[in-house]
Amino acid sequence: MEIIVCGELFTCKFLFWFMTCAKVHSGDLLDLCPERVENYEGKLKNFFTEHIHADEEIRYCLEGSGYFDVRDDDDRWIRIWIKEGDMIVLPAGIYHRFTLDKGNYVKLMRLFIGEPVWTCYNRPQEDHPARAGYVKNFVDGNKQQGVALQAH
Repeated sequence: MEIIVCGELFTCKFLFWFMTCAKVHSGDLLDLCPERVENYEGKLKNFFTEHIHADEEIRYCLEGSGYFDVRDDDDRWIRIWIKEGDMIVLPAGIYHRFTLDKGNYVKLMRLFIGEPVWTCYNRPQEDHPARAGYVKNFVDGNKQQGVALQAH
């Protein structure tokens, strides 16, 4: 694993705090650009195929930028732009996909709670336990409790 030198003390302290509180056990780096990834077009196509994971997807953007697309309660896409210094945590079971923006480069730190697993399950996966848990906790739960979710 590559050693990451943080330029800003706040960023280092925040990541340390997050990794400790979330019980992050491991991580790796994804340096995504045509010059550094074998079968680049195939990888990008896989990332852009709508899928879920059995675990949370935790990503910290070190360099570059890209888009995570997630589905809202009405099954419409919401596009989230991440750039250097941003962190995103997608709950297990949420349908999503990833693509690069016009910069065509991103370097992400992938963080894992427990053993590092990056298995994707392409849509449809309504019977997958992670999807059922997501629907129960975030979709149906929000409707019953009347909780409004808003991006900031």
